Amino acid sequence: MKKVLITGSNGQLGSEIRRLEKNYPEFAFTYTDVGELDLTDEKAINNFLHNTSFDVCINCAAYTAVDKAEDDRDLARLINVTAVEYLAKACTAQNTFLVHVSTDYVFDGTNYRPYVETDPPSPNSVYGVTKRQGEEAVEKFAENALIIRTAWLYSSFGNNFVKTMLRLGKEKDSLGVVTDQIGTPTYAGDLAKAILDILANEKLTSGVEIYHYSNEGVISWYDFAQAIMREARISCKINAITSNDFPAKANRPFYSVLSKAKIKTNFRLEVPYWLDSLKLVLEQLKKQ
Repeated sequence: MKKVLITGSNGQLGSEIRRLEKNYPEFAFTYTDVGELDLTDEKAINNFLHNTSFDVCINCAAYTAVDKAEDDRDLARLINVTAVEYLAKACTAQNTFLVHVSTDYVFDGTNYRPYVETDPPSPNSVYGVTKRQGEEAVEKFAENALIIRTAWLYSSFGNNFVKTMLRLGKEKDSLGVVTDQIGTPTYAGDLAKAILDILANEKLTSGVEIYHYSNEGVISWYDFAQAIMREARISCKINAITSNDFPAKANRPFYSVLSKAKIKTNFRLEVPYWLDSLKLVLEQLKKQ
């Protein structure tokens, strides 16, 4: 039985891994969040991994407040870079395989085709810069690791775009949503399953590899909001606006579609279509 450590386990991805745990009896999971393991404390990380020998660590912890990061640079860097460096070093010292989750924000969004793993990163926000620096920390200090970039993450857990749209849709007659930012929503449960399937079924190679994972399909935030209202049968009208109509502190990538060819080919994964996964999450939310 493989011992698997989950960090940042109270977030969307960690919560989905916990929900799927029963499907993976070959793993013994240990769930930690900041209360059990402070990733900004290097000594605490070293002691934790030394005292319990883990085969795998899935790092779901991150600073993800994109706009707040513009003013809160030190904390964003502490969580997204320094903590990742500590974790990568500790995993190497204890021979623990590291899975680190990153983001489409490592790209500036000026591409005209889906981003592949070998495209040069060019982040244009503090959040994006710190996430890229976190990747670099894994590449430098981890002996064996997967870096998985994802995008537009949502689930029935935590705060996310789907739950915000459902709440605002019930409160307002109309909403403006940007139509000039293009990408792919990703259900955190699909990402969790992909990670666990890879760990369960594949012989993990040595070194550090980067992969992209999102659901299938390409849409705008406006399209996504329209689908949420339609599927949830909420009558709120969605108006198409541009990013200039909705100024934000941090820059967003205008085009951040990720190519999944590498992860599908190497690990023989079937990736669900975004609308199918949205319907699944809306059903989950009805039961809450």
